[in-house]
Amino acid sequence: MRTLVGVMRLLLSPRWMVWHVLTLGAMVACTWLAVWQWGRAGSAMGSALNVGYGLQWPLFAVFFGVMWWRFLSMEIADLKAAGAAGPGGTAGTPDRAPSAAEAPVAGSGTAVAGTVPSAAPTPAAAPASASTAEPAVPAPPAGPSPFTSRPANAAPPRSTDPQLRAYNEELARLAARHREESTP
Repeated sequence: MRTLVGVMRLLLSPRWMVWHVLTLGAMVACTWLAVWQWGRAGSAMGSALNVGYGLQWPLFAVFFGVMWWRFLSMEIADLKAAGAAGPGGTAGTPDRAPSAAEAPVAGSGTAVAGTVPSAAPTPAAAPASASTAEPAVPAPPAGPSPFTSRPANAAPPRSTDPQLRAYNEELARLAARHREESTP
């Protein structure tokens, strides 16, 4: 009975209400586009491409429905697992690690609901990693980022391919000739 109440709360939560509306809207839009494409296929300007789109749009609608059901069943499974966890777990929240948005800000001294304050004593049986509420910081990249500009004094690596080297030398020669011809 507790799980049924938890599932109803989940279904009627604001987050899932938005997902219900978005999924239904996407499915209705896909259905409307399929009907429109079938109408275009039957007109004088219609083609096989319209028939293909008319078959494709219902598949998109089914995809939206299947993914909605999959995400909902995953949330319900988490809810049931938290309810079966016993007194430690509550029926309304899944037993999971807090997300980055739920984690307390370092040095703020305030705890967020669902997290363990860092000063709280931990049981001896709990692993050391479970006692920290801080999210893990990713390691810095090993080399320079490919998404930043290259420093002015950095030269590109020389190629060992003779054809590529000849091509680049020819491009450099043409660029130098263009600069000489365009300079008054």
